[in-house]
Amino acid sequence: MPLFPFAAMLDTALANRFAVGYFQAWNEDSLEAVLEAGEEMDAPLIIGFGGTPVNQAWFDGWGIECGAALGRVAAQKARVPVALILNETEKLEQCLKGIELGFNVVMVDSSSLPYGENLRVNRELVERAHPRGVAVEGELGHLPTGAPPGGPGGSPGGTFALTDPDQAREFVAETGIDALSVSVGNVHVLTRGEASIDVDRIARIRDKTGVPLVIHGGTGFPPGQVTEAIRRGVAKFNVGTILKKVYFEGLKKTLEETSGPQDMQLLVGSRESGDFTMEGKKRVKEKVKELIRLYGSEGKARLF
Repeated sequence: MPLFPFAAMLDTALANRFAVGYFQAWNEDSLEAVLEAGEEMDAPLIIGFGGTPVNQAWFDGWGIECGAALGRVAAQKARVPVALILNETEKLEQCLKGIELGFNVVMVDSSSLPYGENLRVNRELVERAHPRGVAVEGELGHLPTGAPPGGPGGSPGGTFALTDPDQAREFVAETGIDALSVSVGNVHVLTRGEASIDVDRIARIRDKTGVPLVIHGGTGFPPGQVTEAIRRGVAKFNVGTILKKVYFEGLKKTLEETSGPQDMQLLVGSRESGDFTMEGKKRVKEKVKELIRLYGSEGKARLF
C-alpha cells in the first residue's frame, strides 16, 4: 500500500490514546521482522533506517539508497499502515537526499547544535520537505547516552539538556515541524536499568506546542510510565538498541550450537530454518510484538 502520512498517523494515535513504534531496521532481516510483527498484531508502523551510528562514507555512498529501496518495497507489500523515516541523519543534505529517494519522514540529529542553528536547520528542512509531502521530526534538548543522568555513583550519563517547554513552543512555531522529539529523562542506548522520566514536563511541552511528541531512547523507557507518557502527548517511541541486542543474541546462540560439517548454502542466506540469521530475526519480531502491546497499538490498523 502507499506510504501513510506521518502527521495523520500520529494525530490518530493521540486521539485514540496509543503510540506508534518506530522500530529501527539495519538490514533486510530486521526490516522483515518489524513488518511481520506489525502485520500479525494488526498495528500501524513507522519503519526506516537511522543515520547514526553508521559509517558515514557508506551511508552517503550506499546506505540511504539501499534503505529507501528496501523501505519502499516493504511499504508496498505491507498490509498495515506504514510510514517510512530517515532518522537522525548527521547532515541536512542527507535528509534532502532521503526526500528525493522516497522517505516520507525525515529527521536531522541537530540536538547538539546551538539553539539558533538547530532552528535554522529544521526550518530549512521543513521548507524543502513539506512541498514534497514529506513530514519533518525535529528535536529540542539533548539526550544522555549509555547511562541515566545522575546514575550509580552520582555520575552523569553524558551531556544532556532537558527540553524547555517555552523554548519548545517557539521552536515549533518558528520551524513548522510536524512532531517534536523531547528530552525528559529518556536516554539513548541505555543497556542497563531504566531512565527516570519527568512526565509532567511532557504534559507542559505538549500544552505549549500542540504537536505530537516523540520519545527517543525507547529501550530504557520505563514500561510502567508508557501509558502516562501517551496520555500526556507522546505519540511515537523510537526503539533500536534492544532490537540489535536480541538480534545479536540470536546469532550468537545459533553459532555456538553449530558444529561439525555444515551445508554453507543452507547456513548462510537460505532463509530456511537452518539459516544462522533466522534466530536473530525471530527474536526481533517477538520483541517488536511485545512493544506493540506495550504502546497500545495492537489492532489499531483498523483506525486508518
